[in-house]
Amino acid sequence: MASQEELFASVDVLLAEEPQLPTPAERARLREAAGVTQARLAQALKTTQQTVTDWEHGRSEPRPPRPEAYQRLPRLRPLPPRPSRRRRPSVRRRRRVPVPLFRPRMRRRRP
Repeated sequence: MASQEELFASVDVLLAEEPQLPTPAERARLREAAGVTQARLAQALKTTQQTVTDWEHGRSEPRPPRPEAYQRLPRLRPLPPRPSRRRRPSVRRRRRVPVPLFRPRMRRRRP
């Protein structure tokens, strides 16, 4: 029977063979979280923006050596914190009462 160390070693070899990329949707989320545009990522990976779009929509997969470079994406600088938007205190507006467009005539009674 294999020992725990042998099993761990064989799993480590298996994982080292092929880089595991996140799912296409996760790739887009990681890129956006890093504050990188598709165009900028494409330029860094020496490919086209359409290719990066295809990777993020699952239409194609990056070919070596790009997967290794793509895996480094989470290590890019994080997005700067967004400035907080303070809401103005709400002002209660008076409800408008609809005004009739015409006034009905009052008929005079004839004697």
